[in-house]
Amino acid sequence: MKAVFLDWATMGPDLDIEHMRALLPELEVFGVTEAHEVAARIQGAQFVLTNKVRLSDELLRDAPELRFIGLTATGTDNVDLEAAARQGIAVCNIRAYCTESVVEHVFACLLSLVRNLGPYTADVRAGEWQTSADFCLLKHPVRELSAMTLGIVGHGELGKGVARIGAAFGMDVIIAARPGNGDTSAGRVAFDELLTRADVISLHCPLNDDTRGLFGTDEFRRMKNGAILINTARGGLVDSAALVEALRDGRIAAAVDVLPEEPPARGNALLDYEGSNLIVTPHMAWASNEARQAAIDELVANINAFLDGRERNRVV
Repeated sequence: MKAVFLDWATMGPDLDIEHMRALLPELEVFGVTEAHEVAARIQGAQFVLTNKVRLSDELLRDAPELRFIGLTATGTDNVDLEAAARQGIAVCNIRAYCTESVVEHVFACLLSLVRNLGPYTADVRAGEWQTSADFCLLKHPVRELSAMTLGIVGHGELGKGVARIGAAFGMDVIIAARPGNGDTSAGRVAFDELLTRADVISLHCPLNDDTRGLFGTDEFRRMKNGAILINTARGGLVDSAALVEALRDGRIAAAVDVLPEEPPARGNALLDYEGSNLIVTPHMAWASNEARQAAIDELVANINAFLDGRERNRVV
C-alpha cells in the first residue's frame, strides 16, 4: 500500500514513527510539499497523511486509489470533506493531543505579562537594579492571578483546560455564550458582559462566520483597562490593526500565537509593534515534544483502526 506523509517538517524532526512504518511499510515521508507537487505525490497512494497541506476536490478526484486521509491536527478545513465523502475516502483527525501544551503556554504568557517579567529583565540587563537605592526595583506593576477574572471564549477541550488551571490559581472563571448563539444557559455569560468583566480573555473558539473578526476596535474599547487578551486559537478572530492601536494606547496587553496568514510572509501590524505589553509567538503553543508525539500516536491509532475495519476519529 503506497502511503505518503506530505509535510513532516510541521511535526519536527525528533519523533518516533516506527509504529507508523510498521503499519505502512511503503510510507514515503516528505518534509515539505508545495502546492504544485501535491498531485504527483498522492498519485497512486492509498494513504495520505498531512498536517496542513490542502487537498481539494480536484486533487481528490485525480487520486482514485486514495482510501484514507489522516490528519495530525483537529482542524479539517484543509480537506474538501464533501469531495472525500463522494469518493468514499475516510478522513480522520486527532483530538485532545495538545491540551496540556496549549494550557501551559497560555499561563506562561499570562504570568509573564502580569508579573512584567520582560520589562524587569530588561531593567536588570540595563544595570538599573545594580544602581538602585533599595534592595529591590519596583518600576512596573505586579499583579496576582487570584485577584483576576478569567474569561473563556470557546469552552471545548482547550477552553476547559484553561478554565481548570485558572480556577486552580484562584481566578474567578466566566464562560462566554457561543458567538452567534447568545445562549446564557448552563452558567454562561453574554459576550458583551464578558468583555466588561474579564481581566483576562483567552480565545479557544473555531474560526467561522460567527467568529471572524470577533475582536476589533469596539471590543477592545469595551474591555477593562489593563485587561489581557490571549489568542492561541485562530488569527482571524482578531483584527490585528485594531489590536495594535489598543496596545499603543496602553489600554490592554496581549499574547498572540496565531496570525491571519501563516507564515506571515506579507507581514502583519503586530510584527512591527515593539511595546512590552505584547508577546508574539510563531504558532507553537501546541508544539511541546510530548504533544507532537501524542499527535503521531493518535494518527497511528487512527490508521490501525481503519485497517481493522473500525471507525476512530472519523470526520468522513
